[in-house]
Amino acid sequence: MSGIEIWKFRSTSGHVSGGDLIGFQVEATDGHIGRIDKLSEEVGASYLVVDTGPWIFGRHVLLPAGTVVRVEQDDRKVYVDRTKDEIKNGPELDRGACDADTGYREQYGAYYGPFYGGPFF
Repeated sequence: MSGIEIWKFRSTSGHVSGGDLIGFQVEATDGHIGRIDKLSEEVGASYLVVDTGPWIFGRHVLLPAGTVVRVEQDDRKVYVDRTKDEIKNGPELDRGACDADTGYREQYGAYYGPFYGGPFF
């Protein structure tokens, strides 16, 4: 899976810049993980924050935009290329950190980057 820029939506994902994904359901490769609570389309630092609800005890997780393989507008669903366990085992999200500084990119880039031939900070 090299060539994926994890902080950028794939051109094949169907996501249109400026499109509102808040509230869309998120599907991992092995099932439903939650709904999108926040979307950042910052150039070179795009990501989703997903509210996992009861799946992992109400935790919020950050998914770099490059994990998104498909957006289904009509069904209001976003499909990512990671498993539930890969997402659950990712770094703990400090909700204020993503807004306050770019240090979160190093942490998430170190975790998700190797799936795509990185790390990508």
